[in-house]
Amino acid sequence: MYLVLIIVAILVCILLGVIVLVQNPKGGGLSSNFSSSSQLLGVQKTGDILEKGTWILAITLMVLSLAINVAIKSGTGAGSSEYQEQIQKASKPSAPVSSTSPLSVPAKPTDTAAKK
Repeated sequence: MYLVLIIVAILVCILLGVIVLVQNPKGGGLSSNFSSSSQLLGVQKTGDILEKGTWILAITLMVLSLAINVAIKSGTGAGSSEYQEQIQKASKPSAPVSSTSPLSVPAKPTDTAAKK
């Protein structure tokens, strides 16, 4: 499910980028191509379609981002449980240390070879 959501989010990002790049901030853009040759969509309607498409894709991207976040947090895969087990093993000490026994300092080594 996670992979499908990622792929859809990437496609939405690409489409959103294309729609934003087609628009011209000064009002030209794609709508200027339809001004004299064809009035199929009209100048104003082309701008409205691009603006609505931008809003729809932006909202879709936000919803997909939230869905991906929920899918990651709720997903309990085998890989994540293996990592959790390794973390728990690493955080636990291998042998319990008794706090009642005093720590002993090793004795000073004697140099028997130096005395001979």
